[in-house]
Amino acid sequence: MTNSWPLPVQAVQALPCVPDILSVMAEMTGLRFVCVAHVTPDSWTTCAVLDRIGFGLQPGDPLDVSTTLCDSVRKTDSVIVIDHVSEDDLFRDHTCPRQYGFQSYISIPIHDSGGAFFGTLCGLDPLPLTLSEPKTVKSLELFAQLISKQLEAEKRHADSISELTDERETAQLREGFIAVLGHDIRTPLSSILHGAEILQQRAGDDTTLAIARTIQRSGQRIGRMIDDVLDFARGRLGGGIGLRREAVADLGDALEQTIEECQGEHPGCTVACDIAIAGPVWCDRDRVTQLLANLLANALRYGEPGVPIRVSARLEDGTFRLSVANDGETIAPEKLGKLFQPYWRDDDGQPRRGLGLGLYIASEIARAHGGRLDVDSHDRHTVFTYSAPAGLR
Repeated sequence: MTNSWPLPVQAVQALPCVPDILSVMAEMTGLRFVCVAHVTPDSWTTCAVLDRIGFGLQPGDPLDVSTTLCDSVRKTDSVIVIDHVSEDDLFRDHTCPRQYGFQSYISIPIHDSGGAFFGTLCGLDPLPLTLSEPKTVKSLELFAQLISKQLEAEKRHADSISELTDERETAQLREGFIAVLGHDIRTPLSSILHGAEILQQRAGDDTTLAIARTIQRSGQRIGRMIDDVLDFARGRLGGGIGLRREAVADLGDALEQTIEECQGEHPGCTVACDIAIAGPVWCDRDRVTQLLANLLANALRYGEPGVPIRVSARLEDGTFRLSVANDGETIAPEKLGKLFQPYWRDDDGQPRRGLGLGLYIASEIARAHGGRLDVDSHDRHTVFTYSAPAGLR
């Protein structure tokens, strides 16, 4: 039955304080019919009621709003109090008291969580009663305010429940999205890469070998794009950048291998290395090499053609520092703060490549390691520097 009520009725019915308020109001004033009504320009609806005179209204029952004094309360947003209709100069000839058969009446505005008019806390009785005493009116106004506050609290609670539901749905969407990328796309991509390897092994001429290598490089690039999107999904939809940290004694070798792979994909580029890591680094080896690969990809895109990219890695005073520098256009100061935002790119009309996630993911990897990724650009020289504690904290 409750589900068939209009939403305002359900909202009031959900408030545990309302039955007590109606009972206290009846005992305090002597009114034998008291209720909470939802009032709009077009309707009057019973939301909660205490009826000791057989008036006949139940929650969800309507009245013609034009026949009620609650309509005047809505229009003026003010209290109406009548002790004795027959002696009241304003209401003795009003049709409403005659139609509903009351001599005493009170109606007080109730507001919703946004401060808009919701309805009234009202009561009536066929007998005259003293309702207009200031203490009585003030007490009933406080009751109406309490209902308003409870409506607001219930609205916040409902919003919280909705947010939790949305979070659960988002989590399910995230997991489904990650599953599609991680399996349904990677599986055919693995077949493509495997086929490219076989073609290279069996290539009988230079043309076939070149095509096989192109397929392999393209497949590897797609794989990196998938990794970027997966990391972005985990980072922005919950879960963050995952790490498997350990004491890595061969981090320098892993960084040099990443540089070699990058040069293999870009035969025309030159990378000058200065890697000297004296001791183990507590980190996720794969994530740090991913960070380097993303910084190298950015340097290759925006660096001056023919000018070597410079990579430096050092372990100093318990801090691991990795930098990638390139020459090229100086990055304007107002753009530096945007570089690590996802999807932001300063292409200046250049053909768009990639997803624009590389620097964002690099910064998230730095953050996950308890470190930071900084950028400095001046005099046509740009350098990205990753720094993080080298030891277990």
